[in-house]
Amino acid sequence: MDKYLKSSIFLFFAISFFIFGWLSHTAYKPIHRVKTPSLLDEIKEQKILNVALLNSPSTYYIGPDGPKGFEYDLLDAYSQYLGVELNITVANTTKEALELSKNPNIHIVSASLAKTKIKEKNFNFGPSYFEAQQQVVCYRGMLWQGHFPKSIEDLAGLRIVVGEDTSYSETIESLREDGFDINATYTSEFSTEELLAKVAINEIDCTIADSNIYALNQRYFPKIALAFSVSNREQLAWILAQDSKELKDDMYSWLNGFNQSGEMARLKDHYYSFALFFDYYNTKTFYDRIKTRLPKYKQLFEKYGERYDIPCTVLAAQSYQESHWNPKAKSYTGVRGLMMLTQSTARMVGVKNRLDPKQSIEGGAKHLKELLKRVPPEVSGEDRLKFALASYNVGLGHILDAQKLSERMGLNKNVWSDLKKVLPLLAQKKYYKTLKHGYARGSEPVRYVDSIYDYRDILQKNSYELLLSKEENDEI
Repeated sequence: MDKYLKSSIFLFFAISFFIFGWLSHTAYKPIHRVKTPSLLDEIKEQKILNVALLNSPSTYYIGPDGPKGFEYDLLDAYSQYLGVELNITVANTTKEALELSKNPNIHIVSASLAKTKIKEKNFNFGPSYFEAQQQVVCYRGMLWQGHFPKSIEDLAGLRIVVGEDTSYSETIESLREDGFDINATYTSEFSTEELLAKVAINEIDCTIADSNIYALNQRYFPKIALAFSVSNREQLAWILAQDSKELKDDMYSWLNGFNQSGEMARLKDHYYSFALFFDYYNTKTFYDRIKTRLPKYKQLFEKYGERYDIPCTVLAAQSYQESHWNPKAKSYTGVRGLMMLTQSTARMVGVKNRLDPKQSIEGGAKHLKELLKRVPPEVSGEDRLKFALASYNVGLGHILDAQKLSERMGLNKNVWSDLKKVLPLLAQKKYYKTLKHGYARGSEPVRYVDSIYDYRDILQKNSYELLLSKEENDEI
């Protein structure tokens, strides 16, 4: 009896627990937590990326063809990756840019900002995209006056101004704490580029600028000179809005891919490669000839640049690279005139007198246009013009050979930043003997293109810019 009773009781409880569990499960309604959209989600939903950009050559400026600048192009590439529109708020100084980072509607602040220990305590930095070094930049005339600084000790007594709330002002304060006598003042009124301009006219003796900013601006201000570096290599990064972990993670992932694809190298090459070819005396001469020689041919560059759809600043810069705007120029190889045409090229484009400026400029523009048409169709954008300019210098056949060599070496044969790596190899027998057109001084077209873009950039960025000072066109 006890045995049956125990079995019955056990069975009763088992059935009871089963029924209770079934009823509880049936009555249960799960509670769904509502996930708060991240900042990245909001950006994608609203299809707008709000950025504050410092107005400067190294960051963002409006060129003749629209917005330009290394950091602008980088942010534009990221916005395209996200599939959103870039909405720009302009800052004129670093201090203004830092103030804008407090605006809750600003997602990213871009101002060539270094990740210093002090700033990292106060701002939310994203991934690093560039390395730079702080450099003391001074008036070149001090070299001949005998008091150009060579060390930190030499800064004593000099008129030094740097931007307020910048990594440069942090460096000055650190040096003062270490006991150095530095008579420096801070300004929130002027940008680093404006201070470099003041150095160039000797209004102040020195300022401090990042190495990339100095590299870009030495062409515009040939009377500035590098004294010495005053910091180790520093990482430049954007400031992100607070509570933007997903955005930061996404940017790290995108930037890694951007680097691996070669796009970052291409962008750096576009903005900084020509800085390697800076020459003070050559640049000073160029500025002088902009005033004395360019006005004679300005309208011709404009006219035939428009006719053959070539930027007139590029045409003018190419002519300067070829002849220094000397219509009677002649090289040891027999090329002549403003555009240094060979006799065969002159005949091909209908030029009868290579020393006639009008015929020479039109012939050069026409020849460059023909080369543009013959560049392989896979080459696009600005690279297409660079390939054509290189062909003008060394011949299209060698450019096609360099493309084949690029392909063999696993590089992208259709981008200039890769092609310029292999062009110098055309002078080495182990390479040129395997190529159709043989030997070439391949380093020459690299210097040629970089120099043209250097001159072009100076023309665009100065008050002498061809596109900004349209005069009444006389009949040409």
